[in-house]
Amino acid sequence: MTEALDPQPADLLFVLLPDGGLAPDGPDTLAPLAAALQAQYPQAMALQLRPPLRDAEGRCRWWAGEAPSPDGLAAALPPLVERLRLEAARLELPWQRVALAGVGDGALLALEAVQAEPALAGRVLAFAGGYLSRPGHAPQEVCVHLLHGLADQRFPYRHVVDAAQALVALGADVTADLLPHLDHGLHPALIAKAMEQLRTFIPARLWREAVIAAQESERPVG
Repeated sequence: MTEALDPQPADLLFVLLPDGGLAPDGPDTLAPLAAALQAQYPQAMALQLRPPLRDAEGRCRWWAGEAPSPDGLAAALPPLVERLRLEAARLELPWQRVALAGVGDGALLALEAVQAEPALAGRVLAFAGGYLSRPGHAPQEVCVHLLHGLADQRFPYRHVVDAAQALVALGADVTADLLPHLDHGLHPALIAKAMEQLRTFIPARLWREAVIAAQESERPVG
């Protein structure tokens, strides 16, 4: 489902990836996130993708089986990357103005996509999910926002903390917000924190560029 947040040309693209295990004809679990993005970015476009596979009970899956695996992820990534490239080209947007927002399995898919594919998206909002394995390198010029509930039993928060520490050590732009009393899911408090991070977080790259520009301006002439 594609939802234009404004009829004028889009200046941002948010690609929304739902969790796995949902009924294909069930409620739109990402509607609150899309509404928050619409309120904050009226000139953006939101593209919600559906998991392409169905399990034996008819529930949507990003990969075969309930649990993610290296093989399942390897099969799921190429069509996602291709779709993102096509949509960015269609909207004539550079990759830096594409953002991925995923919940649960969708968060894992978004995080691993920017790890595997350079120059794919400029930001990732990962709700209630994390990496398949501890990241071994920083994604190229990507701001990663990890948003998690401390009571999440499906994806324990300690994995999010470990990934955030690894990314910081690798020099990545990353934030990790762990909110108490929240279980697995896309909670309003996590959405509000995500909107705050989108408004206020300044990538380290921009800080470095600002420092270099200030130093250049202070150098004596002649």
